[in-house]
Amino acid sequence: MKKQPHVHLSRRERQIMDILYRRGRVTAAEVREALPDPPSYSAVRALLRLLEEKGHVRHEEEGLRYVFLPTLGREKAKRSALKHLLETFFEGSAEQAVATLLDVSVSKLSPEDLDRLSRLIREARKGGR
Repeated sequence: MKKQPHVHLSRRERQIMDILYRRGRVTAAEVREALPDPPSYSAVRALLRLLEEKGHVRHEEEGLRYVFLPTLGREKAKRSALKHLLETFFEGSAEQAVATLLDVSVSKLSPEDLDRLSRLIREARKGGR
């Protein structure tokens, strides 16, 4: 059975995953170069090993170097993280999560955002998603 990625990530781990999703394939040196206020090269290698142990990253050998890749596509990773969030904080209730999101971000939603959300709700009622 394939190992499911462990969901909890530190700030640095999230930054590294963002780099991996943007670039697709990276070396530890490239990750270090792209990180804000980067730690040492050995710290980056340690973080990549930890991400590999958690199931988020895999590596391929290219000559004398390791090239790192995400194990899941970004969309699958988003869905997995969101499912974990729903189960952990909202008792699996999408309605509770959406109500909370609307409560904390209503002032930031544009009329276009609200129109899109209304359209998604209409589609969900029709069984479209």
